Amino acid sequence: MVLSIGSTSPISLLSALSSRTQHIGLVATATTTYHQPYHLARMIASLDHLSHGRAAWNIVTSGNKYEAPNFGEEQLPDHDTRYVRAREFVEVVKGLWDTWEDDAFIRDKQTGIFADTTKLHLLNHRGAYLSVRGPLNVARPPQGYPVLVQAGASDAGIRFGAALAEVVFTAEPCLENGKRYYATLKAEARALGRGYDQVQIMPGIVPIVGRTKEEASAKLQRLQSYTHIDVQIGTAERWLGFVTDLRSIDLDALVPESLPRTNFIQSRQKVILDLAVSQKFTWRQLIRSVSDSRGHLMIVGTPDEIANAMVQRFDQRAADGFNILPATVPGGLKEFVELVVPELRRRGKFRSKYSGTTLRENLGLERPINRFTRAGMGSG
Repeated sequence: MVLSIGSTSPISLLSALSSRTQHIGLVATATTTYHQPYHLARMIASLDHLSHGRAAWNIVTSGNKYEAPNFGEEQLPDHDTRYVRAREFVEVVKGLWDTWEDDAFIRDKQTGIFADTTKLHLLNHRGAYLSVRGPLNVARPPQGYPVLVQAGASDAGIRFGAALAEVVFTAEPCLENGKRYYATLKAEARALGRGYDQVQIMPGIVPIVGRTKEEASAKLQRLQSYTHIDVQIGTAERWLGFVTDLRSIDLDALVPESLPRTNFIQSRQKVILDLAVSQKFTWRQLIRSVSDSRGHLMIVGTPDEIANAMVQRFDQRAADGFNILPATVPGGLKEFVELVVPELRRRGKFRSKYSGTTLRENLGLERPINRFTRAGMGSG
């Protein structure tokens, strides 16, 4: 489950949810642009301990022009620089998670020994952007590393995901483009020596579920009627990367084939623009589409129709799973679980029990070996 709550710290919220849930994964989004790796490593490791191994980190680079002034900067670093820093940041966080070996904490009351300090390691990282000594003051997470999640389809984003991510969220409404993205990212990951099933691609879908097609369409129309045009325009401007003032153009003109390249979320700008050009959208139609789906695949229909689309993408290697983005919460999620999940189960595409107790086990991901343990094994 991925939670995005505008006014609530995700790690605080997920920590509370960890005490009220037993099985669901808890994915916290946190930026590498304005966090410090020591603090973030500690918070996410703590969440993994609190949830008994159900934590994940959705790794993002900041992509909103209003964010930089909150951290003493006039503007965001450029797109590629943000990704270079992000790669170093993630390696530092992983290194901090490894500073204590898995069995370092003995906690023996009789001998009074709390930890075996021979299994403590300093990171001593000095890089282009970060300098971190370590060690972390939290035991190694139950999963070794909480699951590493990422979303990015720019060239830099694909390289990042292929190298470091274990789950990749993507926005791709077109099946053929989705298949190309899937093949490209998997091939890059294999070239880096990673297992085919150790990088899982999960495109986003926005399901509008109805017991009939007419009921689903009526739900969408009702949702659309609730959104003011100014909000729709603001949303479209953001996801297009703030490169066009949509309040000053003819909204009934066709969307051009190209727009100025953004320094913000380049992959989403490309997805939205490609869709607009292929569908010959006017600006008005594009604004409505972005408001409805944010560039993801929107499926408006019966449980059978939604299941068909999902199975098609899974079978044709455009998806290993899906990032479900209900238009309303909790109602939209409840309808998906009650109406679509049984249809997927009937087709043998959705499990009836969990594979293990951790999120990593349930996703079929390997538990990473501590780098210091591996180094010791290698020297032997």
